Amino acid sequence: MTGLIKPLHNVYDQLRRLPGVGNKSALRLAYHIVDMKEEDVRRLAETLVAAKQDIRLCKTCFNLTDGDICSVCADEKRDRGTICVVGQPQDVTAMERSRSYQGVYHVLHGCLSPLDGVGPENLKVKELIRRVETGKVEEVILATNSDVEGETTAAYLAQLLRPLNVRISRIAQGLPMGGDLEYADEVTLAKALENRTEL
Repeated sequence: MTGLIKPLHNVYDQLRRLPGVGNKSALRLAYHIVDMKEEDVRRLAETLVAAKQDIRLCKTCFNLTDGDICSVCADEKRDRGTICVVGQPQDVTAMERSRSYQGVYHVLHGCLSPLDGVGPENLKVKELIRRVETGKVEEVILATNSDVEGETTAAYLAQLLRPLNVRISRIAQGLPMGGDLEYADEVTLAKALENRTEL
């Protein structure tokens, strides 16, 4: 961005790399941060660094946690016979908002996207298969996004899971095509779960 002094441009440049932050938003945020009190900026920076250091992946489902396992996996009341497979950790948060799912999760950390160089080896696919092979899982709900990558990933996982003698279902298409789970409202997510179909 021309016309910005170097320190301000550096802040702007870092902010516009964030998903969903366009050039105008990045510039507005950069000016806002520079306008903040120094102690508030320090607190923001320290909070970001601490979050990066303290957050890790759950050893069971690969959701974000600050311990060895996440709060869902640690909850004894959850139905371990049902695994809901999602693309990203924020999808777990979206599903939990619906308050209609009582099973556990498996976070893939992406979806298949050959054009972007993302194959099965880049996702938590092997780990999912290992979980299902324990024999304690009765149903796997494929809740990837309803875009091309999400549909491709769901079809691929269904093909891998079929020989494992487990019920495979896909959340119903109450979600808009091309939409992301994290932006769906609670009622839509609840209906999508309720009307899931077996594959």
